[in-house]
Amino acid sequence: MSPEQYVQDKAAKSGSSFYYAFLFLPAPKRAAITAFYAFCREVDDVVDETSDPSVAAVKLAWWRKEASSAFAGQPQHPVMLALMPHCATYDIRLEHLTAVIEGCQMDLEQTRFLDYPGLQRYCHLVAGVVGEVASGIFGRTHADSIAYAHKLGLAMQLTNIIRDVGDDARRGRIYLPISELQQFDVKAHEILLRKSPWGYSERFTALMKFQAERAHRLYDEAFALLPEADRRAQKPGLMMANIYRALLREIEAENFRVLEQRIALTPVRKLWIAMRTNWAGR
Repeated sequence: MSPEQYVQDKAAKSGSSFYYAFLFLPAPKRAAITAFYAFCREVDDVVDETSDPSVAAVKLAWWRKEASSAFAGQPQHPVMLALMPHCATYDIRLEHLTAVIEGCQMDLEQTRFLDYPGLQRYCHLVAGVVGEVASGIFGRTHADSIAYAHKLGLAMQLTNIIRDVGDDARRGRIYLPISELQQFDVKAHEILLRKSPWGYSERFTALMKFQAERAHRLYDEAFALLPEADRRAQKPGLMMANIYRALLREIEAENFRVLEQRIALTPVRKLWIAMRTNWAGR
C-alpha cells in the first residue's frame, strides 16, 4: 500500500463528515487535505484507542519526533510521506502539526475543563488550527478567511462535544465546562451515570440548549466573517459546516438524547448536504 493509498483508506474508513467535502476538491487539493486529515486521525486515535495513558503519551512523543523529522527531510510514517509533498504548496507548517498533537496531549492530562475559556484553548488546538490549515488548502486570498476558519472550527468542535457527551463520559471525560455545569446545577456524577435513567433532567436539557445556542451563534459569526472573494474556494468548508449544523439540529430535534446513544446523520444525507452546498455555494 502506497502512502497515498494509506491516507485515502484512513479517511474513507473514518466515516467522518469531512470526507464528503473532500470529494468535491480537485485532485491535488484532495490529496493534500486527505493526508492532513489522516495525520489528525492518527494522532487522535492514539488518545481514543490506547487505554494506558502512559503508553499514549509515548506514542504522542513519537509523533512529535516524527513530525520534526519529516520537516527536516526524513519522514518515515506513511501519513508523513503522503503529507510532506504538499506542505510547501499549501503553507502547512510544523507548528500546525505540533498544535494538533498538543491538543491531544491535553486529552491525556485533563478530563475536565474549569470554564469556557479553557475549553476554547483546547478547541483552538484540535479544531481551530485544523480549520486554518484546511482553509489554506481550499484556497484563500483574505486574512478574514483565517478568522472565519478558526471560528468555524470552534463551532464544529462544540457540536462534536454536544454529540459525544455520552461517549466521552464512558471514557471518564466531561468537556462541558465545570462552571456551566454549576450554572445549570448539573452534577458530574449524573452525566457519568451508565444506566437508565442516565443523566437526563430538565436541568441537563437546559444546559445542552445553552451549548447548542452558543454553537449556532458561532456558525453565524463564522459565516459573516467569510469574505465574498473566498466563498467559492471555501465551499468544502461550508459543506462541512452545513453537515455539522444539520447534525446539531438533529440532536436538538431528539431533545439532546446524547447520553445513551450517538446521534448521527446517514451517509446519504451527508452527501446530499454536500451536493446542495456545492450547487448553492453557501
